Amino acid sequence: MFRLDAVTRARARILNRVHARLSTRAKPATAFVGTPEPRTVGSYARGRQMTAGNLLFAGHLVEAPGAVLWDITPPDDAFLEEIHGFVWLDDMASVGDPTTRKIAQSWLFEWIARYGNGTGPGWTPELAGRRVIRWLHHAIFVLGGCTPEQSRAFFRSIAQQTIFLNRRWHSSTPGLPRFEALTGLISAGLSLQGMEQQADPAIKALGQECARQISESGGIPTRNPEELMEVCTLLIWARDALYDTGRSPELAHVQAISKIIPTLRALRHADGGLARFHGGGRGTEGRLDTALAAAGVKAQAARDLAMGYARLSAGRTTLIIDASAPPTGTASFNAHASTLAFELTSGRRPLIVNCGSGASFGEDWRRAGRATPSHSTLCLDGLSSSRLGATSRMGPIERELLDDVPKGVPVEMSRASDGVRFEGGHDGYLKTHGLTHARILELTFDGRGIVGEDLLVALDAPDKTRFNQKLEDTRLSGIPFDIRFHLHPEVDAAIDMNGAAVSMALRSGEIWVFRFDGNCDLAVEPSVYLEKGRLRPRATKQIVLSARAMEYATRVRWSLAKAQDTAIAVRDLVQDDATTLLN
Repeated sequence: MFRLDAVTRARARILNRVHARLSTRAKPATAFVGTPEPRTVGSYARGRQMTAGNLLFAGHLVEAPGAVLWDITPPDDAFLEEIHGFVWLDDMASVGDPTTRKIAQSWLFEWIARYGNGTGPGWTPELAGRRVIRWLHHAIFVLGGCTPEQSRAFFRSIAQQTIFLNRRWHSSTPGLPRFEALTGLISAGLSLQGMEQQADPAIKALGQECARQISESGGIPTRNPEELMEVCTLLIWARDALYDTGRSPELAHVQAISKIIPTLRALRHADGGLARFHGGGRGTEGRLDTALAAAGVKAQAARDLAMGYARLSAGRTTLIIDASAPPTGTASFNAHASTLAFELTSGRRPLIVNCGSGASFGEDWRRAGRATPSHSTLCLDGLSSSRLGATSRMGPIERELLDDVPKGVPVEMSRASDGVRFEGGHDGYLKTHGLTHARILELTFDGRGIVGEDLLVALDAPDKTRFNQKLEDTRLSGIPFDIRFHLHPEVDAAIDMNGAAVSMALRSGEIWVFRFDGNCDLAVEPSVYLEKGRLRPRATKQIVLSARAMEYATRVRWSLAKAQDTAIAVRDLVQDDATTLLN
């Protein structure tokens, strides 16, 4: 299998190179059909940093004032992929001043000079699609003040990339990479004179991909919320580009957007950020709300599971739970062992989080972020609830897939006497320890309190036999487990009430108190918050309840509640600190 995958990848690389070279023979586009719309919005702060020569890509900071981007030796393949995708053009265009424009123009035209002949690492379908989209969206920015020769070079290169996409989009990985390739192809076909014939096959292909990749419940196989948002954004861009030119998208394309929007609403925390699961982050600030508004879909958040996640919300408090087994196979490329983990946000302030994806900080951080101890859930005997297996290559990067995941994850949502209740369980520790983990969470109607209960249960005779064996291996000292609650870095936590509680202060002024009931040890320990766009992980804390399973049923109760003197409604006027590259 590995040999076959290696041969397939090698063949794809060769064909990409061949068609990249052949595309240089294409007849160039001559002009735009209409004025391109800058649909993407970047970060002004990042744009200013790039103008100053502080280049942060894939977690690596290179300080190179005045340097040409392509002269920099890339630290790794992820860095190389980011710079050739041209997403940085969003950030530079958001600055838009003459100095930034001049730098962006020099980098773009130098890319054409060095790689426009089909050479270099940027000739894969997903990177070409990503790049074409940015070139089109910011054409006015990069072409302003250009010479006629530079303008001709721009149109010649973007036409070549369009021909390349037409020939190679089908070789891209299904999912986000393929949606990027097809959206770039459609955008170019609709925007460039002489490329009109490229649009029709791509429009049909995009509809087919929507039918294949978007489930009836509006999810994608990877279960990555941020990736779902990016797919939805691409579909909206392609739809709007079609409408702007008097064309109609495929029915499956329009239906996919309508399916995805309720799911994204369910995965949106009260502060506008996404739940951080399976390799996804909170998303660029405002990106999710922009997509929800641009979709033009009035549907409310999904009431049942949304892409395998359960949502409880009340009184500006949101609680989102991973209530399904992780993806497997190639879809588990970024998947985490996070079953029954949850995140909690109060108003504009995240309280309980997962550590997140450490991919931008190197492979060791990435593997650590995928493990169960990096999530706000129970971890038994230091073992993750899902385990890593075979490796697979996605683009330039080879990573491990999940191949041992929970088989049964029963879930029920109902009304409690004073709120809403979630009940779920998983058998991820059944084969190893004979125990099933069950979790009950109740959120009060006013959003001021959460009551939780974690159980480890040996349900039948074979499970009890396995549990007894594990218990004997510990010389009857019990099987250790930890229940972790990772805190956002802006939460100030301290043990209170002689070790019986933890007080947590949010920057809004709210005070939350954590208490527990059971034979456990309570500790506040160091943790990390892994966040894309920063140079290093952010230090934070975690609440840890530690105990041992001695019997066939072990139960721990805990609660999170606003302090009694915390107002029902808090005017949260505290401004967030500006993100800096060195944080």
